[in-house]
Amino acid sequence: MREEFFPTFDSGSVFVDPWLSGFESTFQVVLMGFFVCLACGVIGNFVVARRLALVGDAISHSLLPGIAIAFVFTSSHSLPAMLIGAAVAGVLTTVLIELIHRKSRVKPDAAIGIVFTTLFAVGVVVISIWLDNVHLDADCVLYGEIGLVPLRESFILSGANLGPLPIAIMGAVALLDILLVIVFYRVLLVTSFDAGLARSLGMPVNTTHYGLMIALALTIVAAFEAVGVVLVVAMLIFPAVTVGFFFERLPALLFGVAPLSLAYSLGGFHLARWLDCSIAGAMVVTAGALFVVAWFFGPKGGLIYRSRALGFLFATSKQKISPQIVG
Repeated sequence: MREEFFPTFDSGSVFVDPWLSGFESTFQVVLMGFFVCLACGVIGNFVVARRLALVGDAISHSLLPGIAIAFVFTSSHSLPAMLIGAAVAGVLTTVLIELIHRKSRVKPDAAIGIVFTTLFAVGVVVISIWLDNVHLDADCVLYGEIGLVPLRESFILSGANLGPLPIAIMGAVALLDILLVIVFYRVLLVTSFDAGLARSLGMPVNTTHYGLMIALALTIVAAFEAVGVVLVVAMLIFPAVTVGFFFERLPALLFGVAPLSLAYSLGGFHLARWLDCSIAGAMVVTAGALFVVAWFFGPKGGLIYRSRALGFLFATSKQKISPQIVG
C-alpha cells in the first residue's frame, strides 16, 4: 500500500500533547534552540555585514581539528579544553584565509574552500590515527541532536538545579555575545561597514576582526552538541537576511533576532513533532520558510514590493512619454 508523503496532521498531538505530557523536556529543548538561534543571530549580523558568511562555514568545519588536537594534548573532553581548541582553530582559519588571499592570486572564495577542507581533513586524520578508541563522535560535532539535551547532566549552582548543563552554557554564551555587542557596538559598527573610516579614527580594525572570529568560534562550539556546526551556519545567516527585508538599520536588525529565534525554535520543534524528523533540521526548514515569506512580502526589496515599484516607474515613464508622442 502506498505510504503518504507527509504523516497525518493532528493538531492536538503536534501542538498540545508535548506541553501537557512532557512540559519540562519540551521547554528545555525549545529553550536550547532559542539560545542557539539568539547567540548565532547576534554574531551573525556582523558576519553577514562583513560579507563573511562563508567564513562562518569554514570555521564551523575547522573546529573539528581544533577539538581533536586539544583532546590529544589534554586527554580530556571537558568544555574548557574544547573551547580553547575551537578558538585557536577559528583564529587560525581566519588568518590562513586572509594570508592566502593577500599573498597569492587566489580569490577569497577559493581561499575559504582550500582552508576549511584542508583543516577539516586534518581533523578527520587526527581522529582516525590518535583518537580511534576514544569517544569523540564526529557525527555529533557535525549534526548534533537537540532532543537529547534534557537527558544531559544538570548544572548545579549554590544548590539550585538550573537545568541541563548545555542549556546553562548556551545561555551564558548568548548573554556574553549580547554584552560584547553592547560594549563594543560602535567599533563593530564602523569596522563592519567602513574599515577605511575605522582606521582613520584609530580603531583597532584587525583586533576587532579577530575578536569577532573568536566569539564566533566559541558560539559554534557551545552549540555543536545541540544543532551541530553545519546547521549553526544557517542560524548565523537567516536572522540577519530575513530581518533585512523589513529594516535597514543595524539596531533594528539586532532587535529582530530575538523574535525570530523564538519562531525558529518553536516552529522547528512542532514541525519535527509532526514529521518525526530532526529537530535541528526542522528549525532550519522553519527559518527557510520565514525567509521566503520575508523575501516575498518584505518592504525593503521584497519581490512584491519591487514588482509594485517597477510597475509604478513603468506607468510614470509611460505617462511622460505619451504627450511627447502625441505632440
